[in-house]
Amino acid sequence: MMKVLVLPLFQMSSGHHKVADALIDFLQTKFPFVHCQKLDFLSYCNEYIEKFVSDVYLRWIRSHPASYHHIYKMLMYRDVPKMDWMHLEPWLPYFEHKMKRLIEAEKPQLIICTHSFPSRILQRLKRKKWLTTPIINVYTDFFMNGVWGKKGIDYHFVPHQEAKEELIKKYKITKEQVIVTGIPVHETFMTRKSGSRGSKQRLHLLIAGGNQGLGNISDFFRKMNGTHQFRYSVLCGHNRALYEEILRWKQPHIRPLPYIASIDEMNRLYEEVDAIITKPGGVTISEALHKRLPIFTISYLPGQEQINLRYLEERGLIYNLSGLRHYEQKIWHVLHDDMERSRFFRRVAEYFAQIEQTAQEALQQIVWQHSETHVLSH
Repeated sequence: MMKVLVLPLFQMSSGHHKVADALIDFLQTKFPFVHCQKLDFLSYCNEYIEKFVSDVYLRWIRSHPASYHHIYKMLMYRDVPKMDWMHLEPWLPYFEHKMKRLIEAEKPQLIICTHSFPSRILQRLKRKKWLTTPIINVYTDFFMNGVWGKKGIDYHFVPHQEAKEELIKKYKITKEQVIVTGIPVHETFMTRKSGSRGSKQRLHLLIAGGNQGLGNISDFFRKMNGTHQFRYSVLCGHNRALYEEILRWKQPHIRPLPYIASIDEMNRLYEEVDAIITKPGGVTISEALHKRLPIFTISYLPGQEQINLRYLEERGLIYNLSGLRHYEQKIWHVLHDDMERSRFFRRVAEYFAQIEQTAQEALQQIVWQHSETHVLSH
């Protein structure tokens, strides 16, 4: 039996968990001899710390987004030389001790990090020669923040070629250790729908991000100017208040949807719709790109999503509606102008042309390599 330890962070649902779950599902389906253990490292250290930090994060990002973005860029986005977070220095031995206990208890043959913080702690243990277990960084945004461990990490699954070049040139990582996989998604989302979209009389738009609250959704429909030329499916997540509020509108062209746990059901929804309106979270954007859906955004969280948006806008992979008085004219133009649609799909094709392997393909090779090594050593 080969033990794989997968480390996201926080208990709340996030892209880090979605990527972890997609890779775990692949490993346990493909390899009967692999056992995966997914663990939120912060909760493992102390459940009260996890709850406190996640609560502070959510309150801060909602009430003071500008200051959060400033601090994020200052402390986490840039990789300051010899950075070990001066403000966390007294805590680092504590986290190292906890990580040692975790590894001694689980005895993994492979560790996958889908969040930067466990990666940073593991890098410190590698540098101290305490740890030899191979580690994979799986990046879940369109950039690599400065917290990720870089040197001492065995493999890097990066979102694009620019990230690979940065690791090779700036951190002297060998090119064999860096694989351009894009941001991983579940294999189900990699199947492309046959046939063309956009032929229906009333186009179908998917609105994601409703779990964040009613404000942005209400504002969106106000700025659509009451038009009925589109049908809408609104993903409300666990936001029951939003779900019930939309039901009270009694608008037959607006359909609220509760949290969708099924990968197959979510994939069917992607294939029904003509475009998606969402926040620029790395994993949702990656799913939409795989499904070749035109992507619009009306809002974004500070920090990671704001930096993702800059990358996506520069490459023409997203249409930013924020700042517009009305939305429907822009959306209608993108979905009905054959030349604009063609340009968008060409840009998506250019993005995927740089992918060297899917995360699943790269992971398969690594597992075979290290499982053989593990068998030989025993």
